[in-house]
Amino acid sequence: MKMAVHDSHLVKTTIAAALLVAMAQPGFGERLNYKPVTVKTPDGLTISAQEWGNPAGPEILFIHGFSQSHLSWMRQVGSDLAKEFRIVTYDLRGHGNSDKPLDAARYRDSKAWGDEVQAVIDTAGLKRPVLVGWSYAGRVISDYLATHGAGQLAGINFVDAPIKVDPALIGDNLKNLPLMASEDLVTNITATRAFLHGCFSRQPSADDYETMLAFNMMVLPKVRAGLGGRPLDASHMMSKLKLPVLVTHGAEDRNAKVGAGQYTASIIPGAKLSIYEGIGHSPFYEDAPRFNTELAAFVRAAAKTN
Repeated sequence: MKMAVHDSHLVKTTIAAALLVAMAQPGFGERLNYKPVTVKTPDGLTISAQEWGNPAGPEILFIHGFSQSHLSWMRQVGSDLAKEFRIVTYDLRGHGNSDKPLDAARYRDSKAWGDEVQAVIDTAGLKRPVLVGWSYAGRVISDYLATHGAGQLAGINFVDAPIKVDPALIGDNLKNLPLMASEDLVTNITATRAFLHGCFSRQPSADDYETMLAFNMMVLPKVRAGLGGRPLDASHMMSKLKLPVLVTHGAEDRNAKVGAGQYTASIIPGAKLSIYEGIGHSPFYEDAPRFNTELAAFVRAAAKTN
């Protein structure tokens, strides 16, 4: 186990260099004004987190998806949201500048994922954050609720983030996932490029796509393999949830079909559903103005009810 964590540090210099290149791209570099936060998890990993925005504002904790990074949220932390809200982002274990153990078991433990979220909350000193979770973060939020409950949260925004794996609601873009875990570099890159394009209906700019591809490729094949195959059905737990919940979903999502968002909203009492027509798996990027406006209204309302 120690060797796996040590191996992750051996690639840290390369990863940091790749991240600097990514952040230098137009549209990203000029927006990076944050306070770094170093988080230690109970199972011994170092997690890279970032604090942005108004330190006195209502709190938002953004959790990115599979093979992504905190940079996914640049159209949020670089927007007017930062003027009003205290924002924390972080790189999931195995992603970005966080530790990347190679042992698959480090990615299969539900409690470890839940403890990681709690460690970020505690280290950043968040009191009652709204969790905003994209895609795979639906699993992470489910892990957190199962491990720590909802008592410390003001609300949750599920962003194309299923709470149950239903084969009928899986989109065709997920066919790329096994190939993204290939140790053959050409196969891996080809699948990652296809997957990334498939996460958008409105495609990112060339500069932004290059940056996204850079941080996707920072996730090692063994990490991607470890992330796969975890069962997910949080329906019963979510049906008991007593929190403000917003379910955001792109109508043209090719990872999790729109029915996945509709299912989540139907299970959670009082949940509000916002479907984005003409939008794919990434509404926070594809239609950032609408997303940011709706999120701001949701966080304000959630802050008032807690």
